[in-house]
Amino acid sequence: MNIFENFRVLKQDMENHGWVIEAFQFIYKNRDYIVLAKLYQKDDRKPKYALLQVEILKKNDINDNLTIPVNTNGFMTDAKTLREFFDIDYSENIGDILRQFNEYFSTFIPTQVNLAKSQELKVVMTNSLSKSDSQDPSKIYCFSIKRNPDTEKRTPFNDNKSRLLRPSLYVKFKDDHTVSFCYSSKKEKEKTDGEIINNFSNNS
Repeated sequence: MNIFENFRVLKQDMENHGWVIEAFQFIYKNRDYIVLAKLYQKDDRKPKYALLQVEILKKNDINDNLTIPVNTNGFMTDAKTLREFFDIDYSENIGDILRQFNEYFSTFIPTQVNLAKSQELKVVMTNSLSKSDSQDPSKIYCFSIKRNPDTEKRTPFNDNKSRLLRPSLYVKFKDDHTVSFCYSSKKEKEKTDGEIINNFSNNS
C-alpha cells in the first residue's frame, strides 16, 4: 500500500459528503501542528499527480505554515523544505529519515471527515474557508440567509463554513443550493435560527 493511501480514501469521503476541507492534528518532536487537507477547486493550479493540497500550521503560531501538494506517495516537495519546517535532523541517510517521517505522519491521516471537531480546529477551518471565499475570517456570526441571483449556487466554502458554525440552520437548507449564509464580524448582529428563517420567509 502507498504510504499516504489514507489521503486517497479521505479525498473520496470528502467528495462523497460535500466537504472541501478536513482538519486533523499532528505531533512531532513534542510540537503540535494542525493539518488542513483541501480539495483542489476547478480554478486552482493543481500540479500533475497531486491528490490534495495540505496546509500545515504550527499550533503555537498559525501564521508559520507550509502549503504543499500531496499524493499517495508522499509530500510533493523537496527534502530541504520538509527538514526546515519540521526541524528534521540532517543525516547522511536523509532519504531513510524522511521515509520514516512520512510513515509516522501517515498514522495521523484520517480516512473520513470527523464531525466531532474541537473548537480550535473549527476556528482554523472556518478561517481558511472564509479566505477561500474572499471573506473576512472574522465574519463568523450568522445573521441572515439570502437567495442567490439567477439560481447561482452557494460556494462550497460558504456551505462548509455553515455546516461547522450553524449546523442546525444549515440542515434546513442543505438541499437548496441557491441559498447562501451571511456572516458578520460583530457578535451583536448574530440572529437565532428562528429569526433568520422568519426574516427569510417574510422577504421571499
